[in-house]
Amino acid sequence: MDWIISDEYRLTVGNVIGHLAAAAMICGGVLPYVPQYRQIVRTQDPEGFSLHVCLALLIANTLRIFFWFSKRYELPLLVQSVVMNITMFLMIHLCVKVRRNNAIMRARERVFSDFDSRYFWAWTDFQSYLDFMLVVWAIGAAVTYMMLPVNWFMEMIGFLAVFTEAMLGAPQFLRNYRNKSTHGMSFLMVIMWTIGDVYKTTYFILRSAPIQFWLCGMLQVSLDLAILLQVYIFRKNPAPRNAHRGD
Repeated sequence: MDWIISDEYRLTVGNVIGHLAAAAMICGGVLPYVPQYRQIVRTQDPEGFSLHVCLALLIANTLRIFFWFSKRYELPLLVQSVVMNITMFLMIHLCVKVRRNNAIMRARERVFSDFDSRYFWAWTDFQSYLDFMLVVWAIGAAVTYMMLPVNWFMEMIGFLAVFTEAMLGAPQFLRNYRNKSTHGMSFLMVIMWTIGDVYKTTYFILRSAPIQFWLCGMLQVSLDLAILLQVYIFRKNPAPRNAHRGD
């Protein structure tokens, strides 16, 4: 009788831990953007945050959703992708709103329907970012539906999904390098990136996720550490006089 109770207890504890790990996986990815969001609201200055981080995550998580229809990996990872996409749209909406409010003179509107590559992902209205992603989703869904039986193609989609996410720190790294400053970037955000990516990579390995997931997870941790190194190197540098706007 004791061993039955013991097994049931272990099963219950195991379930609770599993649910907590899944919840942490879903919510942990978006938490680093909370301090950055609050900093932009407080300072009314979005120039230290690269919107290309949002682009990288939107594309990565969209590809991951498409990959799910082939690989059917764990449900928490799928939910995490949906939650992350919503979070990125919130970040974009805030940055676009603040930039419009800060504009001294009303410049010419730059919208997605102009199809001007010079202003790609530097549009002046939130709707353009949404329109672009709607096009990506429509084309991606059609291609995924047609290519679903082609195993090598779907494996490539899975790799591109996690590789794009792994490189999400690259725009921020390049922005910091060009400005020779990390002014306007939330240090807490990068710390939470690093902690989250270490946890995520460990989760991938322990849960036997597809190899693409944990290999790119290790690359992501490396980029996080590189950005933290920039914080130390550029710690005494003043804010740049001419921030690279629109990226």
